[in-house]
Amino acid sequence: MRKSLLAAGLAALLMSSAASAQTLNVATAGDQNMVDYIKDYLGPLFEKSHPGVKVVAVGTGPGDGGSQKIFEKLDAQKKAAAAADFDVVVIHQKAAGTMVQDGLIKKYRDALPTGSLVTRESATNALGTDVSGYVMPMFHSQTAIAYNPDLIKNPPNNYAELRDWVKKNPKQFGYNGIKGGMSGVAFVTGWISAFGGDAAKLEKGPYDAATKATWDKAMADLKEFNQNVVITPGNAGTLDMLNRGEIAMGPVWVDMFYTWKADGKLPPTMRLKLVSPGMPGQPMYYAIPSKTAQDKLAAEFIALATSPDVQAEGIVKRFNWYPGIDAKNLEGKLDQAAWNQLFADIPPDTLAANGKPFPIGPYFNDILETYEKKVAN
Repeated sequence: MRKSLLAAGLAALLMSSAASAQTLNVATAGDQNMVDYIKDYLGPLFEKSHPGVKVVAVGTGPGDGGSQKIFEKLDAQKKAAAAADFDVVVIHQKAAGTMVQDGLIKKYRDALPTGSLVTRESATNALGTDVSGYVMPMFHSQTAIAYNPDLIKNPPNNYAELRDWVKKNPKQFGYNGIKGGMSGVAFVTGWISAFGGDAAKLEKGPYDAATKATWDKAMADLKEFNQNVVITPGNAGTLDMLNRGEIAMGPVWVDMFYTWKADGKLPPTMRLKLVSPGMPGQPMYYAIPSKTAQDKLAAEFIALATSPDVQAEGIVKRFNWYPGIDAKNLEGKLDQAAWNQLFADIPPDTLAANGKPFPIGPYFNDILETYEKKVAN
């Protein structure tokens, strides 16, 4: 009898504890490493500072398709006047703009303790949509020009110098065009921004279908430029050709570049250059669904995730990404070796000045279509 009462009491205590436990549900688009980051690192860190809270992470898949699944779920719940299943979402730029326009995420960044630590344009402009206050960047992935300093002592500083360098050094520059990876696409959109006219309009709009007609000379020059370059198989193909010495220079994703170096798949002497007027990158955003009942807890989670300490250890050291907050806020948070690895070639001020967003959707599509018609053919 005594044992039965004890067992019953224990069961009641466990049920009471389970009922009082608080769950923070985080949905993230992206590859599995995004889920692992929250599950294995960020979640336990938050739980430690918030006793009784359990962070549960679920992945919705890579690319814009993963963000679209989050959109569809929140949209359906809004139409059903139901509470959101997710308390925090991690989404791409395209989806963020749509979610703001449809009222699916709430404005929170202005009250966030870390909200003022980011000043980059992509924190307020998502491919032409004003997302000010609705999103906080988790990280920035960035493209840049990788080069072999044994072969190139003074790399080009801008697109114009690069164009001239390629004329004098044919077949030493390689990129994948617009097939097989976004590093090549980034190079092409950077070219149009440099030579096609109003770069700010490409990034912020408004869209004007007649604008693409003004790119004729830039596209003709790019077609001529391509006669002296090597077209690589893709993102990894460019890095592989750099490793084998088949080319001396080409556009890459910075995080891939450092991962390849760390894995011994690139010479340790290889370096990066973020040429003027800039090359694009893209962030992933933290956002809070409008219908969550746990907006305060969600904001505290994002504040921790975007704190300088966590950005330094989690984003920079673990993933080789650029931080979501301005890089200058990480000074003193990284050991010198880690700081030198990520910022020696591209200092924070250069990243802030020359790290650009991709063009807004309609211009982005126009650039790719015009490239196919006037450059690839």
